[in-house]
Amino acid sequence: MAERSPQHAASAPATSPGADGDWPSQAADTIVRVVGQVRDATTGKVETAARGIVYGLLAGILGGVIAVLAAILFVRLLDAYLPSSLFGESHTWAAHLLVGLAFTLLGMVLYKQRHPKPDHDD
Repeated sequence: MAERSPQHAASAPATSPGADGDWPSQAADTIVRVVGQVRDATTGKVETAARGIVYGLLAGILGGVIAVLAAILFVRLLDAYLPSSLFGESHTWAAHLLVGLAFTLLGMVLYKQRHPKPDHDD
């Protein structure tokens, strides 16, 4: 076996990994940063949209349940507290009529506030 002389060792090019010599951690940090940017650009928007859909559906379902329970509550309260002298002994019909009128008026107000799309005749 031939031993290297100090001359060959000094003339061999040194593998300089970088200024600070910590290139494996720099490469790993770069990979992590790039993968994070790609993930944020792709799945970040999808995740936000999915959260919006889920929370919107939850709010819509809960809102519907609350509206139905509120209508039942108003009918029962009106049925209990409407004067019998004015509406007769069985005045459940009057409670339903009043709650129905309230919903009809609310629907008419909301219908007036809509903004219809203009017709395009091409």
